[in-house]
Amino acid sequence: MTTDQPTHYWQGEFVSEAEADRRLDELDTRLRAVLAEPRLSPLTVLAACDRLSAALRDPSSTQAKLLAQELTHSRIPGAEAERTLHDVAEALEREALESKLMRELGGIDPGRLARFDFRRQIFEGWLPVGLLVHVTPGNAPAAGALSVIEGLLAGNVNAAKTSGGSRFTQLLLAELATLDPTGAIAARVIALAFPSTRTSWLARLCAQADAVAAWGGEEALAGVAALVPAGCRLVDWGPKLSFAYLTADAWTEPAALRGIAADICRLDQQACSSPQVVYLDTEDEQQVFDFAECFAAVLAEAVAELSPREPDLLESAEISNTVLVAGLEQHLGLTRVHAAPDGSWHVLADLRSALRASPLHRTVWVKPLPRTRIVEVLRPMRRYLQTVGIGAERADTAVLAALVLTAGAQRVTVPGGMLGSYDGEPHDGVYALQRYSRRVDVQLDERFAGDACLDDLVGVRELAVPEVEVTAKTEFELLQGDLSRAEVFFRSGGSSGAPKLSAFSWDDYHEHMRSGAEGLLAAGFDPRTDRAMNLFFGGLLYGGYNSFYSVLETLQAVQFPMAAQEDHALVARAIVEHRVDTLFGMPNYLLRVFTEGAEELRAYRGVRKVLFGGEHFPQSQQDWLRAEFGVELIRSGAYGSVDAGPLGYQCAHAPARVHHLFSGLQTLEILDRDEDRPVAPGEAGRLVFTAHTRRGQRLDRYEIGDLGRWVEGECGCGRRTPRFELLGRFGDIFRSGSHFLNYRRIAAVAEQELGHRGALQIVLAEGGTTGESLTVRLEDHSGGLLDEAAAVRAFLDGYPELAAAVERDRLVELRVEWVPAQALARTVSSGKLREVVDLRERNL
Repeated sequence: MTTDQPTHYWQGEFVSEAEADRRLDELDTRLRAVLAEPRLSPLTVLAACDRLSAALRDPSSTQAKLLAQELTHSRIPGAEAERTLHDVAEALEREALESKLMRELGGIDPGRLARFDFRRQIFEGWLPVGLLVHVTPGNAPAAGALSVIEGLLAGNVNAAKTSGGSRFTQLLLAELATLDPTGAIAARVIALAFPSTRTSWLARLCAQADAVAAWGGEEALAGVAALVPAGCRLVDWGPKLSFAYLTADAWTEPAALRGIAADICRLDQQACSSPQVVYLDTEDEQQVFDFAECFAAVLAEAVAELSPREPDLLESAEISNTVLVAGLEQHLGLTRVHAAPDGSWHVLADLRSALRASPLHRTVWVKPLPRTRIVEVLRPMRRYLQTVGIGAERADTAVLAALVLTAGAQRVTVPGGMLGSYDGEPHDGVYALQRYSRRVDVQLDERFAGDACLDDLVGVRELAVPEVEVTAKTEFELLQGDLSRAEVFFRSGGSSGAPKLSAFSWDDYHEHMRSGAEGLLAAGFDPRTDRAMNLFFGGLLYGGYNSFYSVLETLQAVQFPMAAQEDHALVARAIVEHRVDTLFGMPNYLLRVFTEGAEELRAYRGVRKVLFGGEHFPQSQQDWLRAEFGVELIRSGAYGSVDAGPLGYQCAHAPARVHHLFSGLQTLEILDRDEDRPVAPGEAGRLVFTAHTRRGQRLDRYEIGDLGRWVEGECGCGRRTPRFELLGRFGDIFRSGSHFLNYRRIAAVAEQELGHRGALQIVLAEGGTTGESLTVRLEDHSGGLLDEAAAVRAFLDGYPELAAAVERDRLVELRVEWVPAQALARTVSSGKLREVVDLRERNL
């Protein structure tokens, strides 16, 4: 590191010593300004970390070269530097950090003030502590930076104190901030390099801190604790000891010995999880000495394959002193020393069982400890115990694990795995993100009965869309390149294209069902009182039935999961028999239930709520349900799709076809029909969604196949989430003759002019006097035919473009026919009505 480079990083820029000193005086003012800004989304941090992880995996990248050079300047050996960058890249992978958030804080966005029980108006969340100060270790260059990243995931403003010899932490955090286009990460990161002797700077940091995370020995931690103000949380990552424990079955097993040797050599025992002692389950002194001699040969072989880092002067002195004393005690029959001629490793056999720290750098004690004395010997050291690598038979392993955990150990693993970890693993017996956060709750009254998350009433954090091309619905398979995290697959209904599988992880699925539950609460479903029947279609992996089953389970609501049955009268009887008051299903199916079970349902008049999905629900049909059966609330249960998941929800103030965006899951773009550019406010365009939390399958800028427009202004419900109006599917627009016609316009004429309240289907075919026919098929509830000529006239008068194609250009012959419900074409897998059936030869 050259002397003219500033060593301090402060909110997005490197600053001089004098400037850092000046800004420390302004720390409180700067801190208040950042804390007043909208909360930092973990998704912002995940995106930046994933970009940095990818860069560090590429040795030719700017970031990898810069950080590798800094490690070299800090006199870190090449192999260790390479391993450090590899470990950091792994730690910053999106998958690893997502698992960490899920395990430690219960979700990808744990700061949302949301209900933990949908039947109570109590909202809980994990919020940042405020200013989190990190007093980082000097012997682990990545530890401080990774701790700051944990602090960012928790939403904190972070100030790291590093040693004065390296800018690694500063450079890594600066590169991370550069990869965040929002600037939110940079605003929440300060990294100052100064020696521990400069207590004035550390005291000024700690004076404003809400929590202090500190590494070091007992003396160093005591010094930090003295500077922590009353009420400030001290997160103590103090010194820890780890050891291996072998039974007779394992200490003669070469694989177990090689595993322990590898644990000793990796990181030169610098990690808290590195073994400093090998305990043997024995009281036989000769077995201890024999094992030490045998293990010395194994360790020598392992070290010969390495290029170990040489200890510094003080470390060498400690090793020499420890080995010298152990050598002198050989004359008392207490010890035996095995050492490499060049001092690169030492095995010290000692007949005294007490746990003792090693001077590290491939120096290890071998001691006896019969299992009957494990708790007695180790419990006095319980505050320092961390990892135990047990080598034993299967049954013994379970018994010994229980004993060492009782004695105070935090982790148990096997020889060769002591330095390993898994995503979301506790550290020193606690979850770091919980120590860097505070759990809060808000308890409210009945005014908030329909609110699942208070954040929606405050504002919305819109996440930037990725810089990728839009993927059309017909190109869905292009988004399935990596399904390595996919665990559950749903088959789309095939009503809007060829059937396909959509991939989710189970975390995706549960997260989406949680959002669906929040949407139902907003729509007016009350899990405290409503008795629901799930009448969506099931089978062929179709997602509607399964999804609403899980949504109602999440709500802990009363549910009768009947699914759509062909015997509609039977369903109607079940509704009455079980006092069901809320129905879930697709409009056309529900209407058939009410039609065929009309007598019983009219007499019952107990269905108060209908929550639908999958199709448009014409207003005339809704009016019929209200007038004939006493239904009070008819509303969209959700807007979504099998491929994209939940997309929008309706509130009590939402007009027909208007939805709030599930902004915690999705970012919505409304783009021009012909170009990938945003439409003007109020203008119709293609709906393009990006799912920011999808793990099983990335869904970036996916064109869902629907048209819509933004709805401006405030919603009467008070939610600030964006609203959009659905304007039909791309497939609603079809060409007949030389004209583009809209299914929705024809359906509207049927409702308004003919009073039609059933299903409507358009069939396009070749033939007739004009060479092409357009047949409007109307579901017949009357049992007799109405006047076709009058119906044709109504459609022509109500839809001028259709009249132009039929009467002016004479390219299309218009027909109207009434048919029973079972004669209408539907998709096989989902049961959805096929709104436009094109039988023309060119489209088959």
